[in-house]
This record gives sequence, structure tokens and C-alpha cells, in this order.
Amino acid sequence: MNVLIVFAHPELCSFNGALKVRAVDVLRRAGHDVVVSDLYRLGWKAAVDADDFPGVWTDPDYLDVTAEQERVQAAHETPPDVLAEQEKVARCDLMILQFPLWWSGMPAILKGWIDRTMARGFAYDEGRTYDTAPLKGRRALICTTTGTPSGLYAPHGTDTDLDRALWPIHHGILSCLGFDVLPPFVARAPGEASPKQREEYLTEYAGRLLAVEERPF
Repeated sequence: MNVLIVFAHPELCSFNGALKVRAVDVLRRAGHDVVVSDLYRLGWKAAVDADDFPGVWTDPDYLDVTAEQERVQAAHETPPDVLAEQEKVARCDLMILQFPLWWSGMPAILKGWIDRTMARGFAYDEGRTYDTAPLKGRRALICTTTGTPSGLYAPHGTDTDLDRALWPIHHGILSCLGFDVLPPFVARAPGEASPKQREEYLTEYAGRLLAVEERPF
């Protein structure tokens, strides 16, 4: 199995970093090929802008992002940093998004990776979403951490229902792009957990990863 881990945390020694390291170790020991896109270390440019679209625009006086994404894809003029990530996505059987849950969503750098990498003409097109999307046949897993304990993400908790917080990513992005979305792995408030609890999270996550291939589509 080819696995792509998209890692979005500024601190390598964070618990997100520990989860990423454990995933790489466990998956490689199990015989899988693992590639990591460490967005902060890559210096990933998050914003879609005019620099993403070299050449003559479809409308020289107006930047239509979706039209220009289609154009550069067809003309093989996709920027090298985006093309490198698209090639990783195209090769993977499983994509893991590893990030801390900030303000009930993903960090801006990861959203920017989605915006630029999952471009129209590559990851979706008119009439090609969900069951007919170009990336159909791949799996996706969110592994995330919260800064608050479990009670605050209960249905009536202060920080709202966690499933609701992840729904825009699960349904609006990953399912829309054709991925078979696996149940998320969530480490709740690891900063407040004991060393024993943190190790239990890591062990549980390793078990989840080793069981991925047993889950039918």
C-alpha cells in the first residue's frame, strides 16, 4: 500500500509530530511505502494567487481560478510545487491528513494545500465528483488532536460536536473528491494527558493503521 501523510503542524516535537512518527514507523514495518509531505518544512505557499497560473489567462482581465486550474492542468503548466503534491496524491492508496484541530477546522496551511493541490482538472471536474471523481478508489483518514478534553466536543459541549466540526472536511472535501473516508482518529487534549495516556493514544493509533487494509470499501 502506498501511503501519503500530509503533516500540518509547526512543531515537530508536538503530539501531532509523535503521531506522524508512529504512523511512519508502523506502516513501514508492515511493508507499506510511506511518503510524508511536511507542509511547514516545505515552506508551502497556502494562498492561491496569480503566480499559480503562468501563461495567458482564459480571460486576460479576470482571474477565474477554476478556469485557470483547468487550463494549466491541460497545458502541463502546473507550478512545480503543486505538481509534486499531485503526483504524491495520484500514487497513494491511503492519504492521512495529520493536523491539530484549530478553531474547529484545519490549519490554514493545510487548507491551502487542499486549495492548490486538489485543483479542478486534477482532483475533480464538471460532473466528476463523489462516485465519479478522478481520485475514486483511494482512502482517506483524518488524524487530529484537540486542545480541549472530550466533554467540550460532546453534542451539547462548549466546542460543539466533533463529527460536525469534521463534516466539512469529510464530506465537502474528501468524499467529494472520491475518497473512501475512514473514521477519524482523535487524540483529545494530549497536552493535558499523562505520559501513559499519550502512549495509549499512540498504541491505539498504530492498531487502527494496521487494520486499515481489513476495512472493505
